[in-house]
Amino acid sequence: MNIKIKILAALFVLAMSVRAAAFEAVNMRTKISDVINNPLFENFGRLLFPVNEYYYHGDTLENLSLTWYTNIKPARTVEIINYMLAQAESGKKIFYSIYPESDPRSRDTGLFFFRGKPGAKFAICNAGGGFVFVGAMHDSFPHALEISKKGYNAFALIYRPGADTACEDLARAIAFIHEHAEELQVDVKNYSLWGGSAGARTAAWLGTYGIESFGEKKYPRPSAVIMQYTGLSEVTGDESPTYNCVGTHDGIASYRTMQNRINKIRANGTDAEIEIFEGLSHGFGLGEDTIAFGWLDRAVSFWERQN
Repeated sequence: MNIKIKILAALFVLAMSVRAAAFEAVNMRTKISDVINNPLFENFGRLLFPVNEYYYHGDTLENLSLTWYTNIKPARTVEIINYMLAQAESGKKIFYSIYPESDPRSRDTGLFFFRGKPGAKFAICNAGGGFVFVGAMHDSFPHALEISKKGYNAFALIYRPGADTACEDLARAIAFIHEHAEELQVDVKNYSLWGGSAGARTAAWLGTYGIESFGEKKYPRPSAVIMQYTGLSEVTGDESPTYNCVGTHDGIASYRTMQNRINKIRANGTDAEIEIFEGLSHGFGLGEDTIAFGWLDRAVSFWERQN
């Protein structure tokens, strides 16, 4: 064996060992910094957590905390990251930039893809964070993963904080999926927008005003908007069919405000539904270990009813 072949063989073995090490499954004791820097996540690992580190705390996945969110489930966090690692290791693309690399907006934005059945409809999940950060690990990744388990294609949007920029990024994401539907293998008809807190407002605004109101080419509006715990009150008469859920002890989003909005949407002849959970506070996510657990199944059924 000549020197060149020996070098190539050694490099191959090294590459395989690095890839194997990269795919070592995470657990609750895994350091957040190790997740961010995992080679399989290339340059987007930092987008798994708020880009402004002020809004999250903890060194490991077990003690991760996010501002305004107290119901984070470490086992769910571990499941999500291991799912992503397995997808990436198998060669599937899990992250898509929605802007060209040369565009400064591409640095802190993008779509994480949770694959369902090829050719199935899609949903976009938008995490909350008061428009100052994106709490995806609790408020959109878990939702997207569960939706994908039902066979639908689900995306979790990482957007730039701010109400205007969030809407612009969601509009670009919707357009991006329509433009790349064949590559992504998704059905763009009767898609749904999901969101919690600030992310729910963004989903509602896009459902009402359309992406053409935020600088994009016109595409069909969503067939359903799924909203959690946000005190949006405005009703224009152009709302998409809307499902809401919220707790009675939510100190940020009044369940009465949400109920009044749903009643107005219904009065305009649009399908709308709300679930109010006694005693729950803000940011319950999937509602695991609470009376809200199962709401996502009913929200999916609501979406299916619009198709």
